Amino acid sequence: MLSHNYSILETLRRGPLQVSIIGSGNWGTVIGKIAALNAKESYIFENVVRIWVHEEIVEGRKLSEWINVEHENSKYLPGYRLPDNLVAVPDLEDIATSTDLFIFVVPHQFVEKVCEILSSYAIRRTAKAVSLIKGFLIDNWKPLPFHQYIQNVLKIECSAISGANVAKDIADEQFSETTLGYSDQESAVVWQQLLDTKYFKVNPIPDKCGVQICGAVKNVIALAAGFCDALNCGSNTKATIIRIGFEEMKNFANLFFDGILEETFFDSAGLADTITTCYGGRNVKCAKEFALAEGNKTWEEIEVEMLNGQKLQGPSTCCDLFSVITHHKLEQSFPLFTIIYCISYQHVPPHAMLTLFQRSETRPIRLKKDCHLCISSNP
Repeated sequence: MLSHNYSILETLRRGPLQVSIIGSGNWGTVIGKIAALNAKESYIFENVVRIWVHEEIVEGRKLSEWINVEHENSKYLPGYRLPDNLVAVPDLEDIATSTDLFIFVVPHQFVEKVCEILSSYAIRRTAKAVSLIKGFLIDNWKPLPFHQYIQNVLKIECSAISGANVAKDIADEQFSETTLGYSDQESAVVWQQLLDTKYFKVNPIPDKCGVQICGAVKNVIALAAGFCDALNCGSNTKATIIRIGFEEMKNFANLFFDGILEETFFDSAGLADTITTCYGGRNVKCAKEFALAEGNKTWEEIEVEMLNGQKLQGPSTCCDLFSVITHHKLEQSFPLFTIIYCISYQHVPPHAMLTLFQRSETRPIRLKKDCHLCISSNP
């Protein structure tokens, strides 16, 4: 729980805001590039933007040296010039005590360890954070979004960002957008100033939990899409499975959280991210390989073989999702999520996903009273 939500305007009286990226994978590096370029042009941010690097040796040199000397992340984003004011820092302590704005972009498997380390230092009580992490933890058999976990551990306010954000496309400055889930409007304005560009638009929506759950669960839907690809399904079948998954994602979010907004599902965090992940993301590609291997490869082996050191998030999120569903005896309410787990971990063949929904019974007729009116967003 937060003891106090400090005003960023009050913090600015001390001087420009120091920005630090926590994570240096491909997406963290791209966000670092955007933040560094924007910081150069703004008086409210320190010119130097730090990016924390989990140090490793790449082609005989430290990764931090590649970034600071060659201005390139040679492992996770090779071939892209990084701004000279984006500085790699391998020690979290050097970042922890002097940061005003934390941007978390580590794989969700490492969030707890990183936050544990950060919490051991004297983080500024006025600091703010934003989570770009896709996944969730489980607390008392309920999903705990990472923005809430970061708030609980570090005792600072945390927003959430998620969307159709393939890192390489944004590195190429192809037009895209993302969804910023916020609770404090002042913080939302600052995150927009730091991350919005002509080619990368930031859409603020007051729904942090909705943004985080969409960002996590779409990776599970992508596993189903990958199974469709392995089965050589046509576009109709794949689209149908994705639609069912999208519906279950909405139902899951609304079941476990209050105040989820319909707009979130039709913004970049929801519909757009589900589409792009199911047609070109790492989870759909690895799920196809998993199904084609017919039990002869584990998810861990496929991750090592196909992802060049990046982490696969769909399978672990699938396990978390399934544990919540089964604990609350909700298998009949979430048949697709349940069968995805069974295919992934119980040696059920992928075609069982299709036969599950191919039934002779007709589906219920929806009555008008059970539906929601479409409301225009235009004034």
